[in-house]
Amino acid sequence: MTSTPRLGDPVRAVETPPGRTRSGRGPRSGEGRWVLLFLGPTLIGLAVLSAGPIFATLGISLTKWDMLTAPQLVGLDNYAKLLGDDRFLKALRNTAFYTIVSVPLGLALALALATALNQQIRGIAWIRTAYFLPLVTSATAIALVWLWIYSPSGPLNDILGVFGIKPQRWVADSTLAMPSIIAMSIWQGLPANVIIFLAGLQAIPAEYYDAASVDGAGRRSRFRSITLPLLTPSIFFTGVLALIGAFQVFDQVYVMANPGKPGEATITLVYFIYEAGFRNFKMGYAAAASWIMFLIVAIATILYFRTQDRWVHYQ
Repeated sequence: MTSTPRLGDPVRAVETPPGRTRSGRGPRSGEGRWVLLFLGPTLIGLAVLSAGPIFATLGISLTKWDMLTAPQLVGLDNYAKLLGDDRFLKALRNTAFYTIVSVPLGLALALALATALNQQIRGIAWIRTAYFLPLVTSATAIALVWLWIYSPSGPLNDILGVFGIKPQRWVADSTLAMPSIIAMSIWQGLPANVIIFLAGLQAIPAEYYDAASVDGAGRRSRFRSITLPLLTPSIFFTGVLALIGAFQVFDQVYVMANPGKPGEATITLVYFIYEAGFRNFKMGYAAAASWIMFLIVAIATILYFRTQDRWVHYQ
């Protein structure tokens, strides 16, 4: 029980908990309103332009719809048919192969190039600028250039002819088509990854390397013990982007492989969705395929995030 203050008792200041005002509101409640005010348009845009279409696609995936007649509710039939569709399963295998090969090779090559470009030599700024030019070039334009490189009379076959190797059909060959697209995609994605790795390399304090040199550590030892561990946040970040981007590969397949028609060797998940929805007008079927791809990417990304505690080292 609390005693009633009496006249003549000393007046004591009422203590308020840290971080709160006497009105019961946090000291930064005004800042919170401003944050919501400025973030509101972005959050509304994400809800309308991203979350809205995602859930709309989920609803469409439960229907049979050709955009000309009224949708017919079919439940999970589209998903059941996809799991028994050999063409869809082939697209899934091709996409998995593309991802497993292109992501590690692309990251390893980008790391090697970033290390080479992280040198203080004369003219290095011009070399970096020239190498980053593909980053601002259209993916379709790059695919067309590589299609010319892979053509029977293109420069790649001319170079092979110098060594006595017969010309290859590359994207028109069912065996070489996907590796050819992977090689072009790795080259196309290098500049963005190199920029991130180069920023990570330049953020490593030089004192670490000086201390390691004093202890007698060689170049390989410094790279293995200092550079690689401190660069793992950049590797993790680029890995996430590369993983998601690999599942969304479409431009290269559409531009390069379609003219050669190498059968089912280069069909990917996104190309399958495009073909089902915008060529065959099976919108419900395409929506179901897109949701399966979304779930696969989400699960792969979550598993990838769960591994970061084991190998990602933050300063």
